[in-house]
Amino acid sequence: MYKSIIRPILFQFDPEKVHYFTFFIIKNISKIPGVSALIRSMFQINDSKLERELFGLKFKNPVGLAAGFDKNAVLFNELGDFGFGFIEIGTVTPEGQVGNPKKRLFRLKDDQGIINRMGFNNAGVKAAIENLKKNKEKIIIGGNIGKNTNTPTEQYTQDYCTVFKELHPYVDYFVLNVSCPNVGSHAKLQDKDYLTELIQSVQTLNNKEVQQKPILLKIAPDLNNQQLDEIIELVAETKIDGVIASNTSINREGLKASETQLSQIGNGGLSGKPIAERSTQTIKYLSDTSNKAFPIIGVGGIHSAEDALDKIKAGADLVQIYTGFIYEGPNLIKKINKALLKK
Repeated sequence: MYKSIIRPILFQFDPEKVHYFTFFIIKNISKIPGVSALIRSMFQINDSKLERELFGLKFKNPVGLAAGFDKNAVLFNELGDFGFGFIEIGTVTPEGQVGNPKKRLFRLKDDQGIINRMGFNNAGVKAAIENLKKNKEKIIIGGNIGKNTNTPTEQYTQDYCTVFKELHPYVDYFVLNVSCPNVGSHAKLQDKDYLTELIQSVQTLNNKEVQQKPILLKIAPDLNNQQLDEIIELVAETKIDGVIASNTSINREGLKASETQLSQIGNGGLSGKPIAERSTQTIKYLSDTSNKAFPIIGVGGIHSAEDALDKIKAGADLVQIYTGFIYEGPNLIKKINKALLKK
């Protein structure tokens, strides 16, 4: 029904407007008595065989929603009804910001991909906290954090630390987003020496808390083997809890979309099917080269149960979907979990 009726209608309209319209519909329909229970009965699979324990957390299943979908923690309770094992909110920055000028979200229908240059548009950490206070604690919540676009270079770490400290009581794990191509001046965030400083600064804050929260690093799919070796060294040196592989890509190779279409769209991060193989190879390299030394969450181009299994075979402990959720619909979560049970 979703792919044959709902998606064709939604895809007639601007992607960003559709995103907010969908939020409005899900939020309000879930207020009708019995609807949330109906959604859970349709999409959730509750089986102890699906449970995963990772960095001190127990996930009811290994399929999560990637950051960028519920930036402001508006819909995580309702999204949890669709069968996710965990939901990552954000990217959250210290202050709210409008992000990049519109139009900034584009579908590549022939490629089953999306290009976005949203620019960390979000309402800021305080707004996210107010929404997280409504957490019904049905699902694990991750906090994906970043810096404000206009923050001077010398204050990048302070931005991350500000969000980390304020958000700490309200999420179960953290993700340092250092690999998004849609924010200005992010080259420094790719530097190993700076990443070491950033991770250690956040870890220092974490160690002061009564209950420490896991901290993960989200990396790009466009890193070469030498850069991936540096990530492995970084994890070993800092003892960070894990890696999310991967973020969106700036690579445009092998797309069905025409050069004219891509030129009209302009810059941005590519997600969806076109980056599936790149993401999987990144996971495999990290896992094999490090001898599975740290947990990996695999994300990028998961549009089927087979795609998710490929990531897990490559070395991912958990997986996340986003673009696949948009193209395939909520039944994708159930399909992946069913396939995992068969496996």
